[in-house]
Amino acid sequence: MSRLDRSKSTRRGGWSRVAAVLVISGVLTASVAGTASAATPAPTQTGAQAVAFWNGVAVNVIVVDAGKANAEAFLWYGFTHAAVYNAVNGITGRNELYRWTPKRPQDANPKAATAAAAYSLLLHYFPLSQPRLDAAYAEALGHVADGPSKQRGIDFGERAAARIIALRANDGRGADTPFTKAPAPGVWRPTPPTFAPFLAPWLSQVKPLMLNSPSQFRPGPPPALDSAKYTADFKEVKRLGELDSKQRSDAQTKTALFFSDIGVGAFQGGLRDFIARHPDVDISRAARLFAAVDMSIADATGVIWDSKYHYGFWRPITAIELAGTDHNPNTTTKAGWTPLIATPPYPDYTSGLNAVIGAGTRAMARVLGTERIDLNITSVAAGETRHYEWLGPINRDAIDARVWGGIHFRTADVVGNAQGQKVANWALDRYLHPVN
Repeated sequence: MSRLDRSKSTRRGGWSRVAAVLVISGVLTASVAGTASAATPAPTQTGAQAVAFWNGVAVNVIVVDAGKANAEAFLWYGFTHAAVYNAVNGITGRNELYRWTPKRPQDANPKAATAAAAYSLLLHYFPLSQPRLDAAYAEALGHVADGPSKQRGIDFGERAAARIIALRANDGRGADTPFTKAPAPGVWRPTPPTFAPFLAPWLSQVKPLMLNSPSQFRPGPPPALDSAKYTADFKEVKRLGELDSKQRSDAQTKTALFFSDIGVGAFQGGLRDFIARHPDVDISRAARLFAAVDMSIADATGVIWDSKYHYGFWRPITAIELAGTDHNPNTTTKAGWTPLIATPPYPDYTSGLNAVIGAGTRAMARVLGTERIDLNITSVAAGETRHYEWLGPINRDAIDARVWGGIHFRTADVVGNAQGQKVANWALDRYLHPVN
């Protein structure tokens, strides 16, 4: 096979360290510090480590090379791990396949299939990353003994990737989806400091991986501008979310900063760390864990963008500046009010980061069979690693963080987190089941 021949001729060296941390502010800011080192395979790479290795490669390709340090990244993670899941479980037979019914190959190596599936899919969508991908492919296949089993695994992995690519053809990615709501009280408009247009509004209409449609979990509207709920949300974010707030504690500031850069890259690193610390997780379960998390997050992102696009609700920075226009005597403007964290270029309602955390942690809990998620996440922005033993505290912190960061009203966070958890529960009730 041409790919196998090419991989053998590629130098089998370890990944070089990322020399600098990439931080893209304002778009679900992603820190990918440590991505390369986390992707370095162990001298005797287990099957679960093989799956985690390709997650690290995918982050580097999607975020570092392609520059998609934003909500779009979640779609590509979902594609990658759908292919890996099918490649692995089509061989092991441990879990029901995702929208695929191939004949189960005999004596095919699942680690080789993992490498071929991830490599083929990522190369198809990100051909400019071929040097990085070729090196990773050679490294991964170096952990598999040569022979017919290896080749059969490669062949099956390539088929798994081709199946996902075919399923995702004409799925609405990149479609022209203009945001046409006219400026008015309560309506989103571009915000300082960049005044960038609505980021990737097409995500609101892209075909989900598992859900029926992006609008499936669309919530009711945000609180009315003259309601007590809106007033309470307004006053809270105005008081605690300002850049130089004297009422926000140091601990609250640290939490806001912590969640400012963990969505796109660091959460994936937490999953890889989980695999490294749990040697009892085999390749089938690792593939299911990453697929459940990343496919759920991908669909939750579409659900959130549907809400953002449909309601188009303004951000706190706009609401505080234009409080005199909202016909609510209990809200007042403050000249020069600036949030602790730069406001991302899309509407407030509902919260994307909270959907990511809600869907991701709920999917983990579903696969593990417990809400004890045992997750380590490192934030460069906050300069710390936090350990979350249980699902509940990480969701509560994520909700608070976006208020304390000044970029969301609390209602958007609470509802967004609930949407993410609903997506994961609905999807995993129907897909990726263990085979009895």
